[in-house]
Amino acid sequence: MSVRPKTRGRNLPLHLVLIAVGAVMGIPLLYAVLSGFKSTDQLSSNPIGLPDPWVTGNYTDIVASSDFWRLVGNSTLIAVATTVIVVAASALAAFSFARFAFRGREVLFTLFTMGLMFPFAVAALPLFLLLRSMNLLDNPLGVILPQAAFGLPMTIIILRGFFRQIPGELEEAATLDGCGPLGFFWRVLLPMARPALGTVSVLAVVTSWNNFFLPLLVFNEPTWWTIPIGVQQFQGQYSQDVARVFAYLVLAMVPALAFYSVAERQLVGGLTAGATKG
Repeated sequence: MSVRPKTRGRNLPLHLVLIAVGAVMGIPLLYAVLSGFKSTDQLSSNPIGLPDPWVTGNYTDIVASSDFWRLVGNSTLIAVATTVIVVAASALAAFSFARFAFRGREVLFTLFTMGLMFPFAVAALPLFLLLRSMNLLDNPLGVILPQAAFGLPMTIIILRGFFRQIPGELEEAATLDGCGPLGFFWRVLLPMARPALGTVSVLAVVTSWNNFFLPLLVFNEPTWWTIPIGVQQFQGQYSQDVARVFAYLVLAMVPALAFYSVAERQLVGGLTAGATKG
């Protein structure tokens, strides 16, 4: 009984730090939500108070707009396609790096890890010229393929570390049962790697959803604009109606926040499993 108060006392500074961090992250979000229920005049006269009256039209007008849902659909399509490609390609590459010994393996893996230090801005001009020569401008593949390519290094690193922890006895047993390398990969390794696959999938979806510069570089026509570009265009169009801009920002964040809240346990579980196994 005497140990528990001491433990709580030691954890109190950590709890206070977490509360402070949560407040720093949550208060601006709450302010944006409430501001979306105000008029611009209310924001000028009462910026931090509750809306009076509550202006729901800022949100309902945006939700009723077909342009907003087109942006959501474009972002969803690009995010899902990017995730499928990057996870599938990275899983095969990580399997090769983790389970096969071949000359130059570590050198090749080091080249992939060096991709983490390569900023996208450096590749913007050559990437634009390459996509133009391949007729991929104003084409969703012009965003999906580069996003998948830039997502490979981190995904391969995470999956390789997980695959290397799978006991070799399992592979030997699968070989005795008649499984070849691909059979072991598909029937044994992938089912066991679900936490890691879930983790990299969540990271790929969120990264794609928040990507602004690459879609801005590729899409000139509004047909394939994504949510981040839509936010910029909406802010420019309604620059005087600040409350409506707040409402648009909040609604643009809702899909990503909803997905992350659903996948949070998978993400944390996968990272924890990788840390434990490492």
